[in-house]
Amino acid sequence: MAASMRLGRRTLFTALRALTQTPAGLQSSFRPLRESPRTAGWSRSAARPLYQSCRARAGVCPLKVQMPALSPTMEEGNIVKWLKKEGEDVAAGDALCEIETDKAVVVMESNEDGVLARILVQEGSRGVRLGTLIALMVSEGEDWKQVEIPALEPVTPPTAALPTAAPPTAGSAPPALRQLRLSPAARHILDTHGLDPHQATASGPRGIITKEDALNLLSKASAVPPPAAAPAPPAAPPAARPTHPPASAPARPAAPGTFTEIPASSVRRIIAQRLTQSKTTIPHTYACIHCDISGVMRVRKRLAEENIKVSVNDFIIKAAAVSLRELPAVNVSWSADGPQPLGFIHISMAVATDRGLITPIIRDAADKGLQEISSTAKALAQKARDGKLLPEEYQGGSFSVSNLGMFGISEFSAVINPPQACILAVGGSRTELSLSAEDTLQTQHTLTVTLSSDARLVDDELASRFLETFRLNLERPERMSLQA
Repeated sequence: MAASMRLGRRTLFTALRALTQTPAGLQSSFRPLRESPRTAGWSRSAARPLYQSCRARAGVCPLKVQMPALSPTMEEGNIVKWLKKEGEDVAAGDALCEIETDKAVVVMESNEDGVLARILVQEGSRGVRLGTLIALMVSEGEDWKQVEIPALEPVTPPTAALPTAAPPTAGSAPPALRQLRLSPAARHILDTHGLDPHQATASGPRGIITKEDALNLLSKASAVPPPAAAPAPPAAPPAARPTHPPASAPARPAAPGTFTEIPASSVRRIIAQRLTQSKTTIPHTYACIHCDISGVMRVRKRLAEENIKVSVNDFIIKAAAVSLRELPAVNVSWSADGPQPLGFIHISMAVATDRGLITPIIRDAADKGLQEISSTAKALAQKARDGKLLPEEYQGGSFSVSNLGMFGISEFSAVINPPQACILAVGGSRTELSLSAEDTLQTQHTLTVTLSSDARLVDDELASRFLETFRLNLERPERMSLQA
């Protein structure tokens, strides 16, 4: 019995040794299975079908088109018009859409070749923030109808969960009211009429109390009859003379009238921001001077006989540019590091449009002749009114000129356009009587200009010298070169 057990144990050990010690030929044939990772075999057999199923389920990977920054001060834009339709081929450089920035309407061009697959932000959308996904494209040859639409990011971050409060006990304070979200119009109505916003029923997205919700609450509050007044105490005998005037009780707000809310455009909002920034951060100083433009009128008449039409404003732009070249200390701007001298003379010309004031730039105005300044100013003014200015046509000016003479304004003071140091406000011309050198009466054309300057850069003495140089150049047009 013991011998048979030893024989069986030896046979078992021999079989195990044979399994662990594989012959060389057989070992070589098994080597690929041991050396290759187990996931490699899975990836070749199962990864490809899994990738294909994900692709079929998710669709074609898109090329994202986002709202770009088309000007340095742009924070949001309005989609004016899409110039391509869904399914149309798009080449790099093609115009995709028209976007209204804080300055003008700019054409947005495509940076990729492909097909416009989906328009996510439609025409007329306003206040589209920078980086917002506005459209999707796909590469050439891909099915644009199967484009994958990515999940939109939430507009507001999720709020942290509030700690659970203990149940109120007798005599304890009532639990905190629910957090409210009100639109600006709703907040104004509720605050004006002293209504409790917790009584309003929110109907807006994400629980926002809208203007209509506030008006509904106001109508309900108006329908409730006021409580009966308490009987008045017996009147005291009138005094001979009151010691102090009676306190005036605040009047009850009037019922909301009929009005139309006009949303501010991007241009109007940026204008308001920059004007506020200018008046609150720049120490403005003002100086004005009267100029005799009779010589300008004579030169204009001679040029008109040669069929060359130039305006008084063209002479003013030329005179300002030449004066800046003679006094380069005025041709500066304010930066974070302090005064910054400018190596160019670009005159910003204020143009009034339906969307607000914009300042296209006449570059290198000191080197241009009157005829070139005139044609450039007319072309830029028309593009500004049409909203077709390019960013480089209204950015980077060194000195501004604002002329309200054509509107019958005799003189005014303008607000500096930061980071520039000065702006010249030009009034209308008028005919006056003056004494000539021979002590005889003569008529002359006079206009008043007012220089608004940044006192950090241009002091009163320098501003006075600039205005005197400007008047000398304007009153003697021959002193300025008519051609570059």
